[in-house]
Formats: sequence, C-alpha cells, structure tokens
Amino acid sequence: MDIQTLRQTHPDHWMRATAIRALTLDAVAAANSGHSGMPMGMADVATVLFEKHLKFDPKAPRWADRDRFILSAGHGSMLIYSLLYLTGYADMTLEQIKNFRQWGAITAGHPEYGHVAGVETTTGPLGQGISNAVGFAMAEESLRARWGAKVQDHYTWVIAGDGCLMEGVSQEAIGLAGKQQLSRLIVLWDNNGITIDGKVSIADVTDQKARFAASGWDVFECDGHDPADIDRALTAAKASPRPAMVACKTHIAIGHAAQDTSKGHGALTDKAQLQAAKDGYGWKGGPFEVPADIKQWWESLGAKGAKARTEWEARLAALSPAKQAEFARIFALEAPAKLASIIRGVKKQAVADLPKLATRASSEKVLAAVNPVLPETIGGSADLTGSNNTKTADLGVFTPEDRKGRYVYFGIREHGMAAAMNGMALHGGVRPYGGTFMCFTDYARPSMRLSALMGIPVVYVMTHDSIGLGEDGPTHQPVEHLAISRATPNTLVIRPADLVEVAEAWEIALTEKTRPTVLALSRQNLPAVRKTHTNTNMVAKGAYVLAEATGKRQVILMATGSEVEIALKARDALEAEGIGTRVVSMPSMELFAAQDEAYRRKVLPPGPVRVAVEAGVRMGWDRWLLGERGREGKAGFVGMSSFGASAPMERLYAEFGITAEATVAAAKALL
Repeated sequence: MDIQTLRQTHPDHWMRATAIRALTLDAVAAANSGHSGMPMGMADVATVLFEKHLKFDPKAPRWADRDRFILSAGHGSMLIYSLLYLTGYADMTLEQIKNFRQWGAITAGHPEYGHVAGVETTTGPLGQGISNAVGFAMAEESLRARWGAKVQDHYTWVIAGDGCLMEGVSQEAIGLAGKQQLSRLIVLWDNNGITIDGKVSIADVTDQKARFAASGWDVFECDGHDPADIDRALTAAKASPRPAMVACKTHIAIGHAAQDTSKGHGALTDKAQLQAAKDGYGWKGGPFEVPADIKQWWESLGAKGAKARTEWEARLAALSPAKQAEFARIFALEAPAKLASIIRGVKKQAVADLPKLATRASSEKVLAAVNPVLPETIGGSADLTGSNNTKTADLGVFTPEDRKGRYVYFGIREHGMAAAMNGMALHGGVRPYGGTFMCFTDYARPSMRLSALMGIPVVYVMTHDSIGLGEDGPTHQPVEHLAISRATPNTLVIRPADLVEVAEAWEIALTEKTRPTVLALSRQNLPAVRKTHTNTNMVAKGAYVLAEATGKRQVILMATGSEVEIALKARDALEAEGIGTRVVSMPSMELFAAQDEAYRRKVLPPGPVRVAVEAGVRMGWDRWLLGERGREGKAGFVGMSSFGASAPMERLYAEFGITAEATVAAAKALL
C-alpha cells in the first residue's frame, strides 16, 4: 500500500505511525549517526502491535506478566526508543531522544538492557534478539506450567530483519523453538529485501518462509504498511499452536529519497531529503515535535495496559502468602534459605568420604542436592548430557507435552543454547545452566559475552577443561579458553579442584545476580584435596592456602582444578628436600582480585619463589606471578604453550611437562 493510499484510507493510523518516522529522522540527523530505514519501514507494524496486541504498562515496566517485545534488528533502535517515549515510559524523555547516541544518554546506538526500561535485551549483534526470544518463550511456558495461566500468560514478540535471519545462530534458535512448539513466540520479519551492501539477493537466495515452515513454525504474511492486513496476520499468529513467523512486506525508509535502497539502511541526514520525506508524510511538526493529540493517543495505550496489570496484581494477591513470597523470591533472584545448609551437607559428606571424582561428576552430585530445593533451575546440555553431567533425576524433561520438566535437550546448538539461556535469565523467574565442552566456548562465545555485558547470572557448565580429556585430541582440548573467559569483563570463572570446591562454586553461581559464571570442570578423576570441613566458602575468596610450608617458606605453588593435585605432589617432594613450600588453590582469579590487599598479601606474601601450574596457556597468570609483590626472576609457569595432542591423558601430561617433577624442577631453578 503506497503512502497516499495509506493517508487516505487510514489517516489516523498513518499519522500515529509517522510520529515514529519523524522522531527517527530527527534523532539520526541530530546525531549524524544511526540507522533510519528500518524504524521508518516497520513503524506501521509496530503501531498495530502496540495498539491492538501488546500487553504492557509503561508505569510498571518490569511487571512479571507483561508481553516481551524484542527488537532483534537492534540497529533500528530508534524504533523502540520512539515507542517508549510516545507511550510514556518515564525515563525515555524527549531530551533522551534528542541526545541519541551521545555520551551519557540511555538512547544508545543499539538497545542495551539495563539502560532503558522497556528494553528487554541487548540486541547489537544480529541474530541475538530472535535467539534470546526462544529462551523468553521457554521461560514463559515453564512458569505458566508451574504457576498457572492466572499468574503467567503472555507472548514474546520479536521484530527481526534479514541480518538476524542470515546469522547462523538464528537457525539454531528457530530449530529449537519449532521442536519445542513455543506457541507464544511470534517473529515479525521486516521483509524489505535490503542490506548494507545492497539487495539481499546479492548474497542470499533462502526462502525464509519455507525455512521457518521446515523448522516447525507456522508462517503468515501481510502488507507491512496496511494496518488492517497487519492486524489480521498478528491475530492469526497469536492463534497458532506453534511458533509463528509473520513475513511483513515493507519498504525500507518508506517515503524518503533512499526508499528501497541500501542507502536507506543507514543514517539519512540530508536536510532537504528529510524535509521532503516529512512533507510527503503530511507531517507538520518541527524537529522533535509530536502533536499533542498524537502523543496523547500513544499514552492512552499504556493506560489500557495498567488495567491488565492491576487485574494481574489482584490475581497474584489471591495466592497464599507463601506462594506470593516464593514468586517474589524467584524474580528477585534470591536463593532459598535452604541452599546454604544443603551446600554444607555436601561438603561435610565429601570430607567424610574423600571421593576421587572428576569435577564434572562432583558437579552432578551438587546439582542432585540443590535442584530439588531450587525449583527455578532449568538445566540443559548441547547434546553432551552424559558427558557434562548436567541432568539430575528430579528434573524431568522440558517438552511440549511436559512444560514442568526442567531439563532441556538443546541439541548440537552451543550458540543457540547460550542465547536461549540469556533469554531465560532476562525473562526472570528461572535460573538457567547449560553444559558443553570447555573448548566449545568458542561456539557459544558471542552469547557468553552478552551475558557478561548485560550482567545476567547464566551458569555455563564447561567440562573436559584441559588436555586431561585425552584421546579426543587438540580439536577438543582447550588451552586458551580459560584465558579467553577470564579476559571477558564481568565474567566469573571458577575452576574447582574437588567436590568441596565444586560445592562452593555452585553456591556462588546460584547466588550470583549480576554476572555469568563459567564452571571449568575436569573429565578425569581427581583426588580430594580439601580434607577438613569448614563452613566458610573458601572458593569465594578466590584463592587460599591449601597446604602450608612446614619450615621456612621458600616456594609458593599456585594451581587450579586438576593441577592442584600436581602442586600438592610437588610440595611433598620439595618439603622432603627441606624446601618449605606453600600450596595455594586459586579456583577464581576474579574473586581473589576482589579481596582486600591485606588478604591477598597474606596468601601471596613477598619473598618466596612463585610457580603457577595450570594445563592452559600462561596468559592471565602474570598478575599473580610478577605482580602482587612477585618479581620476574622468581616466577615460573608450568602449563601449555601450544595446542594439545591425541593420546591418553597420562602420556599428554608427561609429554607437555605438566607434572610434579617438572614443577619441582621449575621451583628449584628459581631458588
């Protein structure tokens, strides 16, 4: 439908949608930066969505039963910023719109979670939003099954573009959504046929509608500028028993000289062309001016949402006080009071039994103890359940037939799994954890980075964490992955050495609120190294003295995970030669760095030789070897400086020189 027909046939709708276009053009022009075309093209779809389908209340942006609206095509951030301003979200002022993309403004170049009320997830990297949305929809299904439709009953709406659908993670996500029959998930595809380089056809011939259908979705189409046709398609999509994709045929940068061209994707800042577009729209307002009647109409949509929200609050208030408290607890990310005692019980039993276990198996033991008292946990694995040890007997399996199941078979979809877990955590009410091999953090990394950027407590259970996995060889043996994870800001990396440290690591991960946790766990069995019980969570200190020198302290050996055993054996040999040796277990560099100077000095005093032992690369260790009162002439590292090899574990450790004997030699060479 062309502009003139729209203006004549749907005059009120046209001017309401044009408020989005005008604000977009003004904000991008003022910033001289941004992406104009998508908000202009999808303004009609967004207007119909917010007017007739979306359940939201600007006065209660975190209301637990709101519909989730996700702008996966995050470069078009002015679409969501315009919508939030127009509908009356308090923090999205006109001043913020005017300061689009400027220092200190909440109107960032791509929507960022935590900056703006109403932005559900950070969607800079394409494909992330649609993939997060799968997790949002899974969380809604899980919570509806647990709490009933009176408490949780809403949709997840996504606007996605061609870029989102070309990114490979989108196929992982839509395949998972189709399998899970997520009927409350609706993707609105901005089908404009244009990317930055030109027409989509220069790079892609995929039939997207057939692709979604083949992945188990119901597919609908509409004229993305005709409000009646949009409403028809969205109504049909909501009634679908499967996830739905609506192909919205649109013109990028509609009404502008750059319409239907790659130039229309980016910043449209030419003053004459901008004014010509506004004239063609019939828009009379000056820069950043929205007529009062149009602004009032948009704000009235929020008032409708307030009624739905207060009705929901009444239903929640009808629950028993205990259920209300439990609902509030899970959405506040508060651990149940029982967790601490459960962890203490696991630790006491571990000290009594001193089991020789792979830390992946220790993790399963801990999960078996804590999952029954944390009904909000949802676990999973990327087709490595038996290897990651992430499934416990009480969980059941999350399927279309059993939404109360709490274990997800994600399939061979590491990136999709991580993105979905982000969506679950962002939705609220659930605590997701998922496993794969440590080496395949490579496949999950874009979403792991966003977990950290958004500050959400997803738990990554990364097993087979070193050359200790053995015969699978260098493709599966992580050597740089601990360093990569530690290098990522706001990421907590924990590499525990035995069952006690694993229990403490899980206690930390399950009480974390503002960052993801990476648990690096061994394939091979490890001896117990913590042999006396303490209620104190020593892993929470990041590093601690595990074994002290019996005489004058001359050497400090630092180690993590599977190499703590090697450090203890090296200590025995050094002590036998009269060389006083302290062993420091350092399961988390981040947690140790957060301790005060006095504690760090107590653990790593000046003077002794320092040797770090870890079956990974040295990067990240120099702070503890050379800094913190250390010095280069008295520091050594026993670990990897190359990729691994295919052989039994024992042979690999010997060949790469990660042994007690090599550790002793390194220490003595520095004395």
